[in-house]
Amino acid sequence: MSVTADTGERSRIIEAAYRCLVDTNGGGLSVTGVLNAAGLSTRAFYRHFDSKDALLLAMFRRDSDRVHAELTAAADAAPTPPEALRAWIFGFLSLTADNHRRRRVLVMSCGELMSTAGYAMERARMTAAHHAAIAAILERGRADGTLPWADPDADARTITAALSAAFQERMAQRPADGADSAVRAAEQVADFAFRALGAATV
Repeated sequence: MSVTADTGERSRIIEAAYRCLVDTNGGGLSVTGVLNAAGLSTRAFYRHFDSKDALLLAMFRRDSDRVHAELTAAADAAPTPPEALRAWIFGFLSLTADNHRRRRVLVMSCGELMSTAGYAMERARMTAAHHAAIAAILERGRADGTLPWADPDADARTITAALSAAFQERMAQRPADGADSAVRAAEQVADFAFRALGAATV
């Protein structure tokens, strides 16, 4: 099997697993159900995954890596460190306003995934990646004077925690006003961060 076909087969399994979780509202996942949805054999499954747990972790890893890449790209495109931080904050909280992505977050918060061996490690890896990216922005802002009070490592942890809390609060609410409430939540976190970092109004 070629590398392209191999990658396509793996993607088919992951996407089929997402559909199965959506169908059960995150209530459970079976390898048989996933393979039926993907139109693939048991042999195909075990070419890519050692177990159902490995599949669930791969799903979480792929989603978290995609989000991290999008946020990093948005921050890298910003002209200044404060604008980069704003782009990261607004990008992260905007995930809660998009119905499709919101549903994926809810599905990937199912009890089956969270009880999977290795989930805590994957979540810690994601959090560490976000922390490192924010710390790098703060370091640049301290160096050029746009975020003069920044203590990059400590402040990145505080900002990451504030973002996580705002994200969870948003996900627990009904998305009645969608993008508007996501913007308000992002503005609150950004205002807190910029005041703490000694930034001029952005």
